[in-house]
Amino acid sequence: MRAHPMAGDTVLAVLLGLVDMLLFVADQFAELPELPPWYVAVPINIAMVAPLVFRRKSPLWSAYVVLVVSIVHATLMLGVGSAAGLAMSIYSVVVYAGRRQGLVFVGAVIVSSTVQLVLTPPDDELVIAILFLAFGIALCWTLGEFVGARRAYDVEVEARLHLLETERDQATRIAVAEERGRIARELHDVVAHAVSVMVVQADGASYAIQSNPELAQRALQTISETGRGALGELRRLLDVLRSDDAHGEPRVPQPDAHALADLAERMRAAGVPVELETDELGDLPAGVSLGVYRIVQESLTNTLKHAGRGATASVRVHRTGDLIEVLVSDDGAGRVPQLAGSPGRLPGGNGLIGMRERAHVYGGTLDVGPAPGGGWQVRAALPVRLDK
Repeated sequence: MRAHPMAGDTVLAVLLGLVDMLLFVADQFAELPELPPWYVAVPINIAMVAPLVFRRKSPLWSAYVVLVVSIVHATLMLGVGSAAGLAMSIYSVVVYAGRRQGLVFVGAVIVSSTVQLVLTPPDDELVIAILFLAFGIALCWTLGEFVGARRAYDVEVEARLHLLETERDQATRIAVAEERGRIARELHDVVAHAVSVMVVQADGASYAIQSNPELAQRALQTISETGRGALGELRRLLDVLRSDDAHGEPRVPQPDAHALADLAERMRAAGVPVELETDELGDLPAGVSLGVYRIVQESLTNTLKHAGRGATASVRVHRTGDLIEVLVSDDGAGRVPQLAGSPGRLPGGNGLIGMRERAHVYGGTLDVGPAPGGGWQVRAALPVRLDK
């Protein structure tokens, strides 16, 4: 009935029509004198049940056609089709057209039935007919209200499920976009630092390969070590994004604040003198420790790329209670006012966005800009939240 409503209603209409036809045939055998001829009864019976096929698709049109035909059908006493058709019509109007249209149709049924009862000669069955009419209307209205409310509830649940699916899809797209941005910044942290070191070392090796082969050899060794380290971090990052762990390769831990000395040494080997000053940091949460390392790494990478020749850098990481303060400064191009407008020295890009995000995600702050005494500086403060 739900999958093929018109087919189900057609079956109901045919069964109701067959019942009326059987009753008519039975009355014919009984030779009742008031029966109309078969060529009148058969078309009226068909017209009585035919609109019921469309009671769901066009409930109002079907109901009022049934009401008009039922007057003739009941007057000729051709069977139970008029009463059953009106009952089904009341139910259908309440369910599929609404309560207001149902009230109008029930009023029309009451008026039509009242006129027929008044025109009918009074007998003992009048009271029974009135009670039967009232009971039938009440029963059909109650069933229609119940099914209509259930149908409205199902429609509302379906709409809410559709809305939830839409919100879930939107949340998924937003999460994917955010994750892509995070991965892009993470790759930038890994690749930009390593590539910058390798480019500087390659340039130095190309100049010194003839005059100072030993220096060129050290530069090439630094390029090799830096490339291997960057490749290892890239493999680890991409390995996390894979869905299977069938290869079973061990994963190298992420760098943390305790690896700042190695980072500073690599930068010195790349040609940027770095002064490192750190307190005893103790046991830091992994995220905070990685954030400190990445902020310092990105700051020194920017120094290497944009500060110019002869620039030096200073890294200071201090812990005061539950607060980690990071200050990375250089005396590079920022000390010359006319060079301070270099695009690479302006706050922006994936690297600086990544530093700011790493600071903010742990409730910290990040300030990037020209240093008061000349040069460029990055100042970050990250609260420490140790697990109890």
